[in-house]
Amino acid sequence: MNFKKSQPVRIVIADDHPIFRDGLRRLLEAETDLKVIGEGSDGAEAVRLARTLKPDILLLDLAMPRHPGLEALRDLSSGAVATPVRVILLTAAAEKSQIVEALQLGARGVVLKDSATQLLLKAIHTVMSGEYWVGRESVSNLVQYLRTLVQSSSDEARQRKFGLTPRELEIVAAVVAGYSNKEIAEYFKISEDTVKHHLSNIFDKLGVSTRLELALFAVNQSLPLKSIG
Repeated sequence: MNFKKSQPVRIVIADDHPIFRDGLRRLLEAETDLKVIGEGSDGAEAVRLARTLKPDILLLDLAMPRHPGLEALRDLSSGAVATPVRVILLTAAAEKSQIVEALQLGARGVVLKDSATQLLLKAIHTVMSGEYWVGRESVSNLVQYLRTLVQSSSDEARQRKFGLTPRELEIVAAVVAGYSNKEIAEYFKISEDTVKHHLSNIFDKLGVSTRLELALFAVNQSLPLKSIG
């Protein structure tokens, strides 16, 4: 005789909003085949509960002030005591790069917080059956899906200019090409002080502090730069 079907799916919820946690627990426990066995308010608690209670599913909020979801995922998937738990990330909004990272770190699902309850229940059952769930759909071929996501997020990065003006992008291109301030000033027929002013604005906008960091940022983020020379 097979008793497995009568055993409810054991779930831990980790979210920093008590009202959201309480509402979610009530929704889940209205289902006879689901049981909430623990609740945490940050990523560190989520990791501890996952390791001690060994739930089937960990519903993990992506954006928690202390120890956010991706950090908790890293903790669960690394170290001597990797914890085998199926993680579904809950998020109000996720960039494609975050979804890619979460799936690469071992998350089995990503569910938007504004989803209908039925979608979350569907996501839980999809993940329990061994497949993945992202947004509003199940994913059976994860490798292909990740490839598509990585491609589309790099396309988006190319289109992002991080608030840089056309002139600032030209200055960045010149820095990447190895030009000095004096050479940049001569090339664009502007003063060296103007070049320094542009660089100061660029550093502020991108959160970098040296020319090397600026060049690395431009390359890593695939900034849309025209070749100089």
